[in-house]
Amino acid sequence: MMTSETDKPTILIVDDEPGPRNALKMILRPFFHLHTAESAQAAVQVLNERHIDLVTLDQKLPDRSGVELLQEIKREHDAIEVIIITGYGSLKSAMDGLRFGAAGYLLKPFNVTELIALIKQTLAKKRRLDCLRHCLLLHSDTKGTPPDLAVAWGQLGYQYSEAGAGQPGDARFGQYSHAVGFLSDVLEVTNRELLNHSHRVQFYSTRLGDHLSLSGIERMSLTLGAWLHDVGMIGIAGPMHGKTGLMEEGLPEDNDRHPDMGARMLLPFDLPAEVTQIVAYHHEQFDGSGFPEGLQGEGIPLQARIVSIAQGFDQIMTGPSPQATGSVEAALKQLRAQAGTRFDPSLIEPFAQIMSDSAAAFSPFAPAPRPATIPET
Repeated sequence: MMTSETDKPTILIVDDEPGPRNALKMILRPFFHLHTAESAQAAVQVLNERHIDLVTLDQKLPDRSGVELLQEIKREHDAIEVIIITGYGSLKSAMDGLRFGAAGYLLKPFNVTELIALIKQTLAKKRRLDCLRHCLLLHSDTKGTPPDLAVAWGQLGYQYSEAGAGQPGDARFGQYSHAVGFLSDVLEVTNRELLNHSHRVQFYSTRLGDHLSLSGIERMSLTLGAWLHDVGMIGIAGPMHGKTGLMEEGLPEDNDRHPDMGARMLLPFDLPAEVTQIVAYHHEQFDGSGFPEGLQGEGIPLQARIVSIAQGFDQIMTGPSPQATGSVEAALKQLRAQAGTRFDPSLIEPFAQIMSDSAAAFSPFAPAPRPATIPET
């Protein structure tokens, strides 16, 4: 990590205990410019007055919780990365940290090598996302409804790749690895709750897909299509820095455009046709009353019917509406009430059984770091 003084990134250490704070200063001083804060209030002041690249954040502070401060950081300074380092860790706190935008989570006492590696990885991610933010600002034609929307997104992906900012290819995704990396970064920099919603819908969809007799390519398409199902929201709204709600909120007249927008945005990336079908048709309803085409029954592709159920379940579980319950059984009751109208009745009971059996073993609010592993064909 040898670097010149002028090129050193700047880290803010937020910890109310002098011992851990001084230990971090000693470890990080050779590699980074450092600032410190003993409270959330002091941290906010530094963030407002100084250029900060990364924050190491204790979970327990005297004036606010670390998670509350994390949410403010991501709302007001979305390009700043945060690593939580705490001695008061739990599974819930770790999931909350990741859900609200932390790039990593370490327990005290931490391994120094692991800490340095995580910081290095997080700063590489920041450079990548900063490059993408710049590219998005330059490409105003990637939102709205220009006739050459697909061309615009293809050019953006190419420019991003040529800038050397792309994620390393992930062999699990084969020929689609670079497209997956680019689209993952696009979701990351536009709307965090959209990203989390996408991961949850992907998780629910693949659980149901595992129950069905799908081929390898069908399972892969379901994984990618469920994860990208709402990507068209970006085409409508563009980057939504600091926004924490789903993009569907506040866009009633535009909402029915996002499936078509998403399908057009994906054209340059040569994903399987089934992925584009999922994105285009996940709002079709079994009785023909959905959009954009009014498809009905088995005329709706199977994977799109699966994703429709998964995204409906997630909206009930986590949405801001009075129907949002947070209860698996109450949410499943609402899904069953719409079997045959909104949802495929042959898929509702298998989905309900899977969710009921899994209710105690997973958190519907927990994000995944990336799309689930694609099964081998």
